Amino acid sequence: MNDATNDSPASVLTVGQRIRFLRERRKMSREVLAGLIGKSVSWVKQVESGRLQPPRLPLLIQLAEVLRVRNLAELTGDQSMPVRMFTGPGHPALDDVRQAVNATPLQATGTVQPLSYLRNRLAAAWRARHASADHRTALGALLPDLIRDTQLAAVMYQGENRRQANAILAEVYGLAQMFLAYQPAQDLLWRVADRSLMAAQESDDPLALSCAVWFLGQAHRDAGDFEAARAINEQGMAAIQPHMDDPSLDLLAMWGALNFELAFTMARTGDSEDAWLYWQEAGRVADRLPADYYQPWTSFSRIIMGPHAVTIAVELSQGGESGRQAERTISTPIPSRPRRGRHLIEVARAHHLQRDHEAVLGTLELAQQAAPETIRYNGYARRMTLELVETGPAQLRPQARDLADKIALLI
Repeated sequence: MNDATNDSPASVLTVGQRIRFLRERRKMSREVLAGLIGKSVSWVKQVESGRLQPPRLPLLIQLAEVLRVRNLAELTGDQSMPVRMFTGPGHPALDDVRQAVNATPLQATGTVQPLSYLRNRLAAAWRARHASADHRTALGALLPDLIRDTQLAAVMYQGENRRQANAILAEVYGLAQMFLAYQPAQDLLWRVADRSLMAAQESDDPLALSCAVWFLGQAHRDAGDFEAARAINEQGMAAIQPHMDDPSLDLLAMWGALNFELAFTMARTGDSEDAWLYWQEAGRVADRLPADYYQPWTSFSRIIMGPHAVTIAVELSQGGESGRQAERTISTPIPSRPRRGRHLIEVARAHHLQRDHEAVLGTLELAQQAAPETIRYNGYARRMTLELVETGPAQLRPQARDLADKIALLI
C-alpha cells in the first residue's frame, strides 16, 4: 500500500476515495453498497466525496467485509487490523478438515466402507450439527474421517455404486462448507463448494445436484458476486425442473429452498419486488410439506418461512417490516440450535435497523445462549456487539463487554 498501482489505492487517498476505489474495483454501484451496509445512497456519495467524516470502526469493518478487503489499512491507510478479527476465528479442527479435503485419493487403494454405513454416518453428523450448541466442534470431530472415507468410496466403487458414492460425497462437502463458513479459509470453502457440484454431476442425482447448487449459490452470494449466485441458482432449478412432476419430499423441499435463495439474493441487490415474490413462492412450496418436516441441509420447512421473512426484510433495510416479522417469529421453535442462533442474530439486526440498542443486546445474548459457536463466527453479530461496546448507550456497555468476552471479540 506504499505505492500507487492499478490494483490498490495510493496511500495518499482519503478514506472516502479508498471506499470509492474499492467499490468500483468490484464493479459495485453505490445503490448496492448502500443496501449491503444499511445506509442511503446519499450517505455513500457524501462519504466518498469527503463531505462526511470517515465512518467509525464498526461501519469500517462492515465496509471491509462487503468490499472484500483483508485489512482495514486498505480502507484507512494507517490502521493495520485483519478483518478476520471480526469475521470469526479459525476453529481448532480447521487444519484437520483441510488435510482431509486435500488428501483426495488418486488411486483406488484402501478399504472402502459400505454405502449404507457412510449414509448413516452422514445422517448422524447432520443430527449432531443441529443438536449441538457448539456445532463446529461437533462437526470438527466427525468431518475429517467422513471426508476421507467418502472420497475413497467415490474412487473405489464402480457403476451405480460410484454414482451413489458421489451423491453422498456431494452432501459431505456441503456439510464441510457449513463448518468452514465465516472462518479464515475462503480458499478451502470454495474448494469444497466446487467439488460438491462436480460430485453431484457425477452422481446423476437431481437431489444431490440441487443440494450442491444451493451451497455454491451461497458461496457466490457471500462473496458479493450476486450475478453468479443468481445464475447458478437458476441453472440448478432448470436442471431439476424435469424431475418436479412427481418429486420426492426432499427434492420438493430443495425446490423451495432454491426459491428462497433467489429471494435472498434479490434482497441483497435491493430488488424488493422480486425478493418478496420468490419468498412467497418458497412459502407455497413449504405449504406442500408435512407440518413436522425439517430438511437437515437447508433447514427448509414450514416453520422456517417466518425467519426467512425476517432475513428478507433486514437485507432490504426495511426497518418497520423487519421489526414486525421479528416480533412474530422471536419464539419460533426452530429444531436446530445453530439455525435458531442465526435467526436470533437476524432478529437483532431488525432491532438494529430500528436503533433499539437494548433489544439488540438482549437478542444477541439469547443467540449466545442458544448457539455459542454461531454467534462467535457471525460477522453481523460481532459487528453489532462491537458497536455496542464502542458507541452504545453508557448503561449497556458493561453488559456488551461481557458478551464481547463470551464471543472472543476482544481477545
